[in-house]
Amino acid sequence: MRLRSALLNIATVLGLATLALSATPPSQAAAQSSSIPGWLAAHVGEGPGQIAQPVLLRARSLYMQKLSSGAVRNACYFAMDATRPNDPGTGRFYIICESAHAFRVIAAGHGSGRNLPGAANFANGRACAKNFGNALDSDLTAGGPYVTGETKTSFKGYYRTTGKQDAVFMRTFLQFDGEGETANARQRAIGGHEAAALKGVCLRKEPGSPYADSNGYVPFGNLVDYTGGRSDGCTSWSPGNIQQILAMVKGNPTTLYIYPGAADVDAVARAVASGQSPARAGLYWNASCLRTIGAPHFWPRQTLEPIIAQYKAAHPPGPPRPTPICAGQ
Repeated sequence: MRLRSALLNIATVLGLATLALSATPPSQAAAQSSSIPGWLAAHVGEGPGQIAQPVLLRARSLYMQKLSSGAVRNACYFAMDATRPNDPGTGRFYIICESAHAFRVIAAGHGSGRNLPGAANFANGRACAKNFGNALDSDLTAGGPYVTGETKTSFKGYYRTTGKQDAVFMRTFLQFDGEGETANARQRAIGGHEAAALKGVCLRKEPGSPYADSNGYVPFGNLVDYTGGRSDGCTSWSPGNIQQILAMVKGNPTTLYIYPGAADVDAVARAVASGQSPARAGLYWNASCLRTIGAPHFWPRQTLEPIIAQYKAAHPPGPPRPTPICAGQ
């Protein structure tokens, strides 16, 4: 509770911007590591609850650049290591508040990708992400620099609580703005949101509800927590963490660096193809996930978007299915 209070209290000032950030070569990373404060260096590593040094250096460099230019003033910044396993028990999304000496790790989901039969398979498993990319409609995670933007809260429907009471499910989306490979984040509607959704939705007659449609119906379904699952390319957080994150960035943007960038993916893929150990080549990738996926792949939008467009043209969607009426209505 003391850590949570510190994290919430330090998000008090305003700022917004976006700057390009290129990959840090290993030689520069070694020099920069000496500038990491001692308390934060104690959290650096590749074990559970730790942050890998290359990930921290990228995230910290992005934050310091924005801070020094006056682009952001938030006392905290974020990082995500999408090469780690998607394990809610250990997490891979980092909240770092240096002035408060606060470091926290939480769970976050990666993009599911898609399998387009006969065209391309760029789907990801639940545990480890193999495919990354920035194409529209790809559902892939694109690593690189981001700045948090505005939020939008939407009504999703009603659900039944464990206490047999009806509750409203409202989900807030936090927009990300990026640059370089991530510059189309807004176009792709990439951001962060709660890892929860309504499943098995039907329409229930509730004419007195402020959310009822013109015919007096509202969506009703089962609330599913998919923490540890995959997203449509966004970063998803557990219901227990989303409110804290939103409170930290409300009217007070900060930076987020998601590792790996396109250059990292390509470099590790080349090392694996040549029989080299990425670690010995000065490259970082979580060893457990690398064994699982074999080699990562980055799908640039210039390559993947035409494939997706051709697949859509050859497989037009059928007529939309109306949401069923709830039983007993």
